[in-house]
Amino acid sequence: MMGFEEALRESVLEVAKMMALSARTAPKARGVDNIEVKILDTREELELLASKMEELSKEFGDFFLRDSQNVRNSIAVVLIGSKIVDLGLKNPRNWGIDANVVCSLVNLGIAIGSAVKTSSLHNVDNRVMFTVGVAAQELGLIKADYAFGVPLSATSKNIYFDRRWPPPK
Repeated sequence: MMGFEEALRESVLEVAKMMALSARTAPKARGVDNIEVKILDTREELELLASKMEELSKEFGDFFLRDSQNVRNSIAVVLIGSKIVDLGLKNPRNWGIDANVVCSLVNLGIAIGSAVKTSSLHNVDNRVMFTVGVAAQELGLIKADYAFGVPLSATSKNIYFDRRWPPPK
């Protein structure tokens, strides 16, 4: 017989897989899939990521430290990143930025939005975090030019809701 905590964890991991599916099948500019998705689901992986975030807080700010605690308290983290690729787009006007970069990043935003929608539909708490993506890239956990992380939790109170910034002294 499976206990409640084990069933809860397994349910969150199934939702993480569905989030990866949502990110993969989200619309992409010119149909080019430049999205990378990874799921971190072991205590060791989450601790490695949280420790790297703590290390990065010394250079980039206390919000990395705050977010590291959310990662430690999560069941899993879905990493979603984008590779900047040549989509064959030419700038229609003098935008000052490459249309291929813009569309690659828009792909990333749509993929993240699709993934967190899936999490929400299944009542799994989540929070999109830039800090997680930076740490994951530093650790080589995802091969992407830009990445974000989405920690997942299922508790009676959303652990990502009452995060305070700046942290209390």
